[in-house]
Amino acid sequence: MTQYAFHFDATRCTGCKTCEFSCKDYKDLGLGVAYRKVYECAGGETLRDADGCFKTTCFSYPVSISCNHCDNPACTEVCPTGAMHKDEDTGLVSVDEGKCIGCGYCHMACPYNSPKVDREKGHSVKCDGCAERIAAGESPVCVEACPARALAFGTVEDMEKLGERANIAPLPEASLTTPNLFVKACADAQPSDSRAGKIVNPLEVL
Repeated sequence: MTQYAFHFDATRCTGCKTCEFSCKDYKDLGLGVAYRKVYECAGGETLRDADGCFKTTCFSYPVSISCNHCDNPACTEVCPTGAMHKDEDTGLVSVDEGKCIGCGYCHMACPYNSPKVDREKGHSVKCDGCAERIAAGESPVCVEACPARALAFGTVEDMEKLGERANIAPLPEASLTTPNLFVKACADAQPSDSRAGKIVNPLEVL
């Protein structure tokens, strides 16, 4: 089996959210539904010392994330109907809409907040890696749209040459599901177990 993966270069990302909007446009997603999200992670403080000098520990950086098509996806483990499944040929995780009953277990189990239940459609929805574009030899639309070339997509062997497996906050520890997302961290990036920062755009991503 070929396992596909994403790569995110945090040293190039400007947080413009073009990846997110291109996905919403391509997939014709409604208000409140996004398959790719851009977290804005920030923290630290600026203080004035006894000599009147200001010192800062402030940091801020964006993290673009969609479904990570994990090696051990929590969503497939809890799905009672087998609707959430991992493709044997590509390793991409997707939803069989005919089997999904909209129970929401996949949403509750995923540590990356990827699957969501679309109540209008009556089933779960999520990023499928633009499977139809991959089959046609193209890249996912988010990767193609990124003006800073901060996103890449390919086999896990190629992507792991570009960075480490998802290891920066606000993402959870990679050991949970072994996500197929590899990251080149920027100077401000905090480790996954850090509590120094927080997501400052929660209404956009949660």
